[in-house]
Amino acid sequence: MIRTAIADDQPLVRAGLRSIFDYADDITVVAEAGDGRAAVEIARTERPDVLLMDIRMPILDGIKATRLISSDADLAEVRILILTTFDLDEYVYAALQAGASGFLLKDAPPERIFDAVRVVAAGEALLAPTATRRLIESVVDHQRPSPPEITRLLAALTDREREVLALVGRGLSNAEISARLVVSEATTKTHISRVLAKSRARDRAQLVVLAYEGGLVHPGRG
Repeated sequence: MIRTAIADDQPLVRAGLRSIFDYADDITVVAEAGDGRAAVEIARTERPDVLLMDIRMPILDGIKATRLISSDADLAEVRILILTTFDLDEYVYAALQAGASGFLLKDAPPERIFDAVRVVAAGEALLAPTATRRLIESVVDHQRPSPPEITRLLAALTDREREVLALVGRGLSNAEISARLVVSEATTKTHISRVLAKSRARDRAQLVVLAYEGGLVHPGRG
């Protein structure tokens, strides 16, 4: 059973999501929060597998709450799925930087919501390639030099690992990366695991951010 929690300042949104999850046999809601501070507390006390987090909340916004949870080693198993009204929202990008595993539109159909929770609970990143690419391209200034830390992280990667990171940033799946590089999926997974370890990224979502911020992927290039 996948244990979820919902953090949103709108009671109707929380009630709607809870009612939707009643139809999923493998998902249960263990807690709700109406502000970011309460979201952090339920992450610590309930340890949900997936925390659905709104961005604009009182007391502590969803980005700060996400950062607090993601930076706590004791909460490493708590995955955060950002709830947003629009798929082009600079705050969603900030949440991905803070450690969220992906984002989901609030008006997504029930099956899409179920699938999103299952994907994130399994430790994968929920990144619709096209939407994520548009999102990141809309807020990242690629003309500025890469921050020194990002430059150091990229320098620690091999040429093949940087190539794999760039393909992850462009939204390719493991199967697509394997076909592009003419290697097995097992080899691709190994490369991605090494990039995750060297970059200290939490998951694939943060690799996408790193690829863009490091200049490996550029707006308008397929």
